[in-house]
Order: sequence, then C-alpha cells, then structure tokens
Amino acid sequence: MKREDIDQLLAEVGALDCKTQKEVEDARVRLLGKKGSITALFEEFRTVDKDQKKEFGRPLNELKQAAMAKIDELKENAADDGSSDGPKEDLSMPGDGLPLGSRHPVSIVRQQIVDIFRKFGYDVAEGPEIEDDHHVFEALNFPPNHPARDMQDTFFVSAGHLNPILLRTHTSSVQVRAMETMKLPIRVICPGRVFRNEAISARAHCIFHQVEGLYIDENVTFADLKQALLLFAREMFGPETSIRMRPSYFPFTEPSTEVDVSCNICHGKGCNVCKGTGWLEILGAGMVDPNVLEASGIDSKKYSGFAFGMGLERIAMLKWQVNDLRHYFENDMRFLGEFETAPEV
Repeated sequence: MKREDIDQLLAEVGALDCKTQKEVEDARVRLLGKKGSITALFEEFRTVDKDQKKEFGRPLNELKQAAMAKIDELKENAADDGSSDGPKEDLSMPGDGLPLGSRHPVSIVRQQIVDIFRKFGYDVAEGPEIEDDHHVFEALNFPPNHPARDMQDTFFVSAGHLNPILLRTHTSSVQVRAMETMKLPIRVICPGRVFRNEAISARAHCIFHQVEGLYIDENVTFADLKQALLLFAREMFGPETSIRMRPSYFPFTEPSTEVDVSCNICHGKGCNVCKGTGWLEILGAGMVDPNVLEASGIDSKKYSGFAFGMGLERIAMLKWQVNDLRHYFENDMRFLGEFETAPEV
C-alpha cells in the first residue's frame, strides 16, 4: 500500500462534480461500492504489517468519510437544482383514490346486538371453537346417547374416548365456561362461529354465527327473561315491535320457549317474508335448568337464571330481506357492497 494511492483518491473525491442523481450514484459505486477504489484499499489494508497500520489507518478513514460527505453533498445539490433523471412528482396533485371495503352484514348485526346488550349491563365472553364434549353437551344436560344430541349433527375432531374433541355446535359452551370461572351474578353474551354437519342450502349452512346470552342471579324469573327479550326486540327492530313466546324444548333450559317478533315489513298484516303469519321467529330461550347450574358448581336452590340464543345470519336475513343464506359466505363484492350504507330498519 502506498500513501500516494490514498492522496490520489482524496484528490479525486475533492474534484467530483456530478449534475444528475445518476452521476452521483455512479460515483458512489465507483468509490464506495463492493468493487470500488476505496473499498479495495480497505481490503489491501488488512494485509499491511502491524507497524504500518498506524501510518495508513487514519488516512484511510479520513478518505472514506470525505467520500461519503461529498456523495451526500452532491445528492442534495442534484435534487435541489432539479437535474435528476426521470419525472418528478407533483405534490400538489390529488392522490389516487382507493376503493374502501365495507363491513360484512353479519359483522354489522353482531355489533348492533353487542351494543344493545352492553347497554343492558352484559359483558362479552368468548371461548374456543374447538371444544370438548363436556362443555358442548354433557354440562348442558346432554347425557351420553341422549336423543337430544341428534338435534345437532356434530363435526368430531377426535372421537372414541370419554371426552371427545369436536367443533362446537353452539356458543352455549362459552356459557358453561363463564359459569365455571366467573363470579356471581353473571350477565354475559357470547357471540361466535359454530359448526353443524348440515347440507348447504338457501336456508341452512354448515357454518353460521350465534349470539347467546346468560343471566344468573338470585330470584331471576321468566318475567325477567320476557322483559329483556322485549327490550332487545324493540331496540333491534323498532319501538313498535311486539314479541310472541311459544313453548318449546331445549335440554339446558326448563321451561323453554321459541320467540317470534312482529314482522317489521308488513307490521303484522301478513306478507311473503313472514309467510302470511305476521310473525318472524328469531331466537330460542328459557330458564336455565337446575342440572346445568349444578354441573358448573352453582347452587340451584339459591340462584336461578335465563339463557337465550339467536342466529346472526337469521337476524340479518330478516333485517335486510336477504333470501339466500349462501350469500354470506361467497364473498361476492356486488352483494357485500350493498351494505356500505345499509339502512337501519
């Protein structure tokens, strides 16, 4: 290594005069790139004897710093005088508009339901979609081989042992977990996705969404359940909405009921949406069976409660008169785009 080589490159750096950004970049590569002149000197410096490193080390570093400073200065000047290659952006021009997506109708309905029950003092609880038999069936008063299990055709992940793993068929499993872990009184709603082995059609799907509610405290009565559902229906479908309760059967509630709301399309006169009845079925409900309370360690002699559940797709179908359940899962932008400014009913 010769000191003359360093001085020669230092003089070259000082004499650099680049007019365009391309010329600046070419100079940078020529001096500081992987195969640049200064880089080559640093590679050669590695082989210099120890007693010569002090002689060449400082000049080499000063050369590199001078080159980097010169390159930065040239870049700034080339940009300032407008001599860079290629078109420059006009920052005064308006930007390109990007199409914005819209919320899915099921998400819209879910949020509306959550907001309504939050006003009533309910918390939101969630749980796993892959569950065990105990939380989906047994703790909800579905004994093994009980005929009521046939009401829900189940996807099993692993079967053949005492507590099979399965895809939950309802979000009632979240209610069980709430009863096992939360302090009384309990007031929760449980939104989520559920799975049942059903043939896909305009009125059924193997995947759908539910919101279930649970209220447990001392002296909870069926009248409390009726009042809560009436308030919900009027918040959701309008202040003139009425409800009708019909006897039904669910293994985890006793007594149980199916709940209808007055048709908000024909206002009870009868139309094709309500099939001429003036009523639309929206949910199932009932008083929590004492066996379910005891299975989760709650004293059924001291506490009582009610539970209810509804399908979100069903509510959305009624709210916006969607006639085919499959639309919710096909990701057709023409369909989803209709809900950007979805009207309140």
